[in-house]
Amino acid sequence: MAAEQHFPDFEYPIAYCIAGVDEVGRGPLVGDVVTAAVILDPDNPIEGLMDSKKLSEKKRALLSAEIKEKATAWSIGRANPQEIDTLNILHATMLAMQRAVEGLSVEPDFVLVDGNRCPTFLAQGISSHTHHEENSNKIPSQAVVKGDARVAEISAASIIAKVARDDEMIALDKLYPEYGFAKHKGYPTKLHLEKIIEHGVLDCYRQSFKPVARVLGTLHE
Repeated sequence: MAAEQHFPDFEYPIAYCIAGVDEVGRGPLVGDVVTAAVILDPDNPIEGLMDSKKLSEKKRALLSAEIKEKATAWSIGRANPQEIDTLNILHATMLAMQRAVEGLSVEPDFVLVDGNRCPTFLAQGISSHTHHEENSNKIPSQAVVKGDARVAEISAASIIAKVARDDEMIALDKLYPEYGFAKHKGYPTKLHLEKIIEHGVLDCYRQSFKPVARVLGTLHE
């Protein structure tokens, strides 16, 4: 095996209609974890799809609009701070991914998820064949490590999820300019942690996250 192989080989599944799924916002202290599911149209290609983190904000915004215009189907899913606090961030992210796939106007026959694990995706048009009842309503899926850089559908999902969440942080910044949300996007930067101590914790914070719990006085180390 070549020395530069840092992750398992990936081959596209043999499927007619593949959805790519990615999330953004697992690390921030505030707001929803946002996921997206995208089914690309092979007859309407989009140039320049790559991991959203490697794109400028301007380029991401342009690509996000192009993806929404050209994709066969796209959907945003989310889990809110209360769900994150109740379920934990991993399970809330899986729930948000399920919601994104359920929101697609076209049902995929395969789902590719960025990362190393994926939730169970259920088909909406449940099959009437009962001989495989436990599997008949599951959409096959596969987790792809570094998928946002390797799979066009996942790249597209990462771009629209990132733009959606960044837009929400910019909107929150307009409501609470003293917190600096447009700058740090809710991530626990030094500036952000100072602002929480100075101004307190808003309702949209994830109270189970340590820096927030510490300010609230609810952290049990």
